[in-house]
Amino acid sequence: MKIVEQIKAPIIDEMETFEEKFSDSMSSKVALLNRITHYIVKRKGKQMRPMFVFLVAKMLSKTNQANDRTFRGAAVIELIHTATLVHDDVVDDSNMRRGFFSINALWKNKIAVLVGDFLLSKGLLLSIDNEDFDLLKIISVAVREMSEGELLQIEKARKLDISEEIYYEIIRQKTATLIAACCSLGAASVKPNSKDVETLRKFGELIGMAFQIKDDLFDYGDTAIGKPTGIDIKEQKMTLPLIYALNNTTEKEKNWIINSVKNHNKDKKRVKQVIQKVKDLKGLAYAEEKMIAFKAEALQILKQYPESEYRNALELMVNYVIDRKK
Repeated sequence: MKIVEQIKAPIIDEMETFEEKFSDSMSSKVALLNRITHYIVKRKGKQMRPMFVFLVAKMLSKTNQANDRTFRGAAVIELIHTATLVHDDVVDDSNMRRGFFSINALWKNKIAVLVGDFLLSKGLLLSIDNEDFDLLKIISVAVREMSEGELLQIEKARKLDISEEIYYEIIRQKTATLIAACCSLGAASVKPNSKDVETLRKFGELIGMAFQIKDDLFDYGDTAIGKPTGIDIKEQKMTLPLIYALNNTTEKEKNWIINSVKNHNKDKKRVKQVIQKVKDLKGLAYAEEKMIAFKAEALQILKQYPESEYRNALELMVNYVIDRKK
């Protein structure tokens, strides 16, 4: 049994119902929109975010049941997440998403931006129409933070002067905040205004931090993928292995690395040398250590809750984030 199937096992019925509800939540009177949203639904990813919502809700619920609010919370987070992906592809000028053509590649940027706006408004209205104002607040904060994180990264990338603290702030906002929102939504859907909402938000944030560091490490090669990609270096993204290397070397080497990333990032040989230098300076080992520390802290939070198949599945999920091969 694959690990993702194992994680899904305790919420398999909810995930099936969710897929129908999610599809319905995107419907429109505009035929073009329906064609595009149908395309989006067909090429869905692993749907990790709704899984977090349902597992947390069922772990906390006295009857181990998800309620209507849980389903709406999961649909809202997936609508918002999908909207941000559609917009990201426009921002990054990316033609592919999960091995398929992106919306902007097939329908051009103008339509992609409008589709993203449509999904965002659908998500917000789903909460408003059902007076889920507490859930709406959680989502709105996440969207604000994701935008701030992206802009902070762009601002800092120009100078390549990111400290470790700023890096954590960027990934907390950019990546971790959405996973944190999933977990706090799951908690708020069954136990509104309880302290569990904040506790599980923190749990989700820690997983999100570990998740992003894992992504950073992929850029330097992985046994499954084999060769390093160096994409982050080509895009002048400051990742944790690179930040550590820059802060733990001589002024001369530091200047050489910065010059390479800024001015020679298209030169394959030079990018390879930067990757090797970061490895030699123990940048990868340090990032891995930090990732494992975030994971341990997340698992510690889960230990506060009684053992159940839902808690076990969440533990599996935490380990999967660290052990995944892509």
